[in-house]
Order: sequence, then structure tokens, then C-alpha cells
Amino acid sequence: MHIRQPFNSRNRLNFSGGPGVLSDCVLKETQDAIMGVPGVGLSVLGISHRSEWFADVVHEAESNIRSLLSLPADYHVLFLQGGATQQFVMVPMALAPADKAPPEYLETGYWSAKSIVEARRVAPIRVIWSGHDAGYRCLPSDAELSYSQDAAYLHYVSNETVEGLQFSRVLGREDVTRVCDMSSDFLSRPCEAQRFALIYAHAQKNIGPAGVTIVCVRDEIVRQAPHDLPSCLDYRTQAQAHSIYNTPPVFAIYVVLLVTRWLLRDIGGLAQMDRFNRAKAAQLYACLDGSGGFYRARTAGADRSLMNVVFNLPTTELEHVFLQEAAHAGFSGLEGHRAIGGLRASLYNALTPDAVGELCGFMVDFQTRHSH
Repeated sequence: MHIRQPFNSRNRLNFSGGPGVLSDCVLKETQDAIMGVPGVGLSVLGISHRSEWFADVVHEAESNIRSLLSLPADYHVLFLQGGATQQFVMVPMALAPADKAPPEYLETGYWSAKSIVEARRVAPIRVIWSGHDAGYRCLPSDAELSYSQDAAYLHYVSNETVEGLQFSRVLGREDVTRVCDMSSDFLSRPCEAQRFALIYAHAQKNIGPAGVTIVCVRDEIVRQAPHDLPSCLDYRTQAQAHSIYNTPPVFAIYVVLLVTRWLLRDIGGLAQMDRFNRAKAAQLYACLDGSGGFYRARTAGADRSLMNVVFNLPTTELEHVFLQEAAHAGFSGLEGHRAIGGLRASLYNALTPDAVGELCGFMVDFQTRHSH
């Protein structure tokens, strides 16, 4: 087995849970724009958010997301700040009035548990399923879920980044408002967006750098929100201002624009992106499953994430050795989340199949040298 030579620092491969890797062409365009945006001559870091140029950036980025998701005209596409964490409170503030039955939440992992804690600061909620006692190692079946037709809304996380769990279906009743945190698989696959009243996703996984959160929200949700909300936490205010109510993260939104162009023009849309992502995940899971138990996938087969492959080695000591050797060989970000430890390889959109192949080669070689 050929032992892979260390990369120099310019060629390290990013398997981090976030911020994730960006495609080479997006990085090159971003680099050029930092020196001077084509046709403008100013650095993207110094262009006014009130400029006509930036208004065009927001308009095109919104249009591209609408096209990728087939969103109809009655949805707003907003570019907000505060990450998904801010959405944990904005959602119940807008959608959980005191005169309605409590919203229903699924607790399927680290981030959905976080959303529940924050939502309870705003309104009473009902947790209809929790995987906490089982260590968040699987997702609920339809038979395990009992929804109320009176709930203010249903909230769940489509992909649990920490535990490596991902839903492959849309949950809930058609007559109850659906809300979904898609932070770690947004624009990685088709998602039947019209079945959701509100989708939110921070950018630093598949769609850009940290600093901006995309919210796709149906107009009726915006119109029906309470009128006494703080302006920055009111979807109505943000929609009326076309995401430029206060100073937005111009740089981050511009990179999101470049990523959406890449998805449309170079990749060919979300169905094709999904095919690429499934192939990458299948390759890495095959490496785990073919190791004879040396590498141990954390999650049940049917619930495995295409975005975050979480696994363990026989001992924590061996995991430390793995991380040291992987870092020396040029692989970055393979540490598991601090909440559960272990190892995690994140396979976001821009990570190439060749990068996954190189990781698998390293893993096979590592097993050969350490399986004793």
C-alpha cells in the first residue's frame, strides 16, 4: 500500500463540519473580487451595502436560490445574520402566538436539542420524539410519530451534523406549518421546498462562508407575524428591506451568489449535486463497512447522513493517533464534535470525489499499520 505523502499547507483537504470547503472556481472568483470586483474596480470588502451593485447581488442570489429550489413567487428569500441559532428564537417569536396550541419539535441530535432550549425561552413547546436516551443514534420511524393537527408548527432538523443523521423524507401533516433547519444539507439535494412554510440554513456548510443565514419563508407567515417584534427579529421588516434593513454581510452574500452560480452552471442543479454527494458518501461508508469492524460507523444504516460521516476506532487512544497522522498527511477537520468525540468526515458539496478517495486510501493504509 502506497503511503500518501504529506501535502503542503496550500493543498490541505478540508473535512471539517464547518466552515466547509468551497470549490476551486468559487475560491478563485472570491480571490479576484477581494482585489477588485469585475466591472466595479473596488474590493468586495469595501463596497457599500447601499450600492446598486450590491442590490443586484442580492437580487441574483435570491433568483438563483428560487431556481434551484423551484420556489414560487409567494416565498421570500432572506439573507440574515445571527446564524441558525438566531432562528431558534425568531421562529417561535413569529409562529407561536399565545392563542394557538404549542408547536411540536423533534429532538434528534445536538442541534435540535439546542433549538428546543432556545424556543422554550419564547413559548411553550411540545417535544413529540426524543432520541436523547438512546444517544441520538437513530431517527424516528413514521410509526413512532404522532402529530397534532392543532400545533402552531412542526420543527425538525433535516441533517444532524454532530451525530451524522439525516432524514430522507418530509415529516409532518400537510395541514400543519412545517419549519426545518436545513443548515448542513441545504442545496445539497432536492428538498420539496414548497411543502415547508419556512426553511433556514446558515451558510458555512454547503453555500458559502460564515456570516449569513438564508431563510426561505412563505409570505403568509411574514404577514401573520405579530406586530410588536423587535425590528431585526421580524421577518416582515427584513422582507420589506430586501435583506438590507441594517448593514448586511456583503462579502458572505457575494460568495453565496458565486456558489449558487456554480451549482446552476457547473454542477447542473440539485439533482446532479445529489448524485455526486451520494457517490462520495457511498465510497466512504463502504470503506467503513469493509474494515471488519476497525472503523465503526456511529449511526444506523437507514439514517446515515450523506453530509457528515461519524465513526469511531477501537480505542480513543487509536483515534488520537489517527488524527495526528491524518493531519500530518494533509487531512483537516476530522475531529468529532466536542459533544461526542470520535471522528467525523464532512462531505459537503464542494468536496471532490478525489478528496474522498484519498481519505479512503489513507484509512486503509492506517488500518494495515495499526490493526494489530
